[in-house]
Amino acid sequence: MMVYLYLLATVLCFIHHGNAQEDDCFPTEWLKSLVISVNISKAGFHRDLEYSVYWSETDHDVKALLVQKMPSGVYMDEYQLETLRHDTGLEVLLDSKVDLEAPEYLSSGFTALVFLSGNAVTVPVHGRYHRPSDTHSHVTVDIQPPRLLLRSDQCTSILISTDSEGETPNAQHTVVEAPCTFRNESFCLWLEIQDLKGSAGVSLELPVGDSSKTTCVCVVTLLTTTLCCVYLLIVIWRHGTF
Repeated sequence: MMVYLYLLATVLCFIHHGNAQEDDCFPTEWLKSLVISVNISKAGFHRDLEYSVYWSETDHDVKALLVQKMPSGVYMDEYQLETLRHDTGLEVLLDSKVDLEAPEYLSSGFTALVFLSGNAVTVPVHGRYHRPSDTHSHVTVDIQPPRLLLRSDQCTSILISTDSEGETPNAQHTVVEAPCTFRNESFCLWLEIQDLKGSAGVSLELPVGDSSKTTCVCVVTLLTTTLCCVYLLIVIWRHGTF
C-alpha cells in the first residue's frame, strides 16, 4: 500500500512540475534579459545581415524566430539561401517570390522569416540598382529592426506571467501565429517580444548612376558597337569562305 502511495505522489509531483513549467515558460524577469543585436557587414551591393539574440539560462528549450521586413531596395537570393541551408543549416523562409533581376523602382518589399538554431545567424542580402540621379552618387536603404518571436516545445500554451505584486509588466507582449518551422507545414503560437534591448534598424549606402552622363554614355556605347560591327564584317569579308 505504501508503495502505491509513493508512486502516486511521485506522478502528481511530475504533473505539478510540468504544469508549473508550462505556465511559467517566459517569466517576466527572464524576458527582461532578452537582448538583440543587428549589424550589417561587407561593402558594395553584396552584404551580410548579422543577427544575435541573447537571453539568460533557462531549464527548457527556447526557439527564436526573427520576422524581418525588407524594403524594395534590397533582396535575398532564394537559390543562395537554399544552398546555404544545405551547407550551413541556415533556415530562411520568404513570404513571396523575389525577382532577382528587377531594379528598385520596379520591385516591392517582402518579409523574411529567419529561424535561429542558436543565438546568432548571418543572412546574405543584396542591393538593387536604383534610378540614376544627377544630384547624388549614393542612396541610403534603411532596414527596419526585426520582430522577435519565441516559443518552447515544453509549452502547450503561452501564458504571460505576473510579477510578485500580481501585475503584468510584460503585458505589451502579444501572442501571434507563425509557421512552426522553416518547412511551413503548420502554424504555432509564438510570443512576440516588444521594446527589445538593443533593437535598432540598420542602413546601407548603394552607388547610383550619374544621369547627367546619359547622353555621353549612349553616344560612346553606340559608336563602340558600330565600330566593332564594322570591324567584324571586314574580317569576315576578307577571310571568310563563301
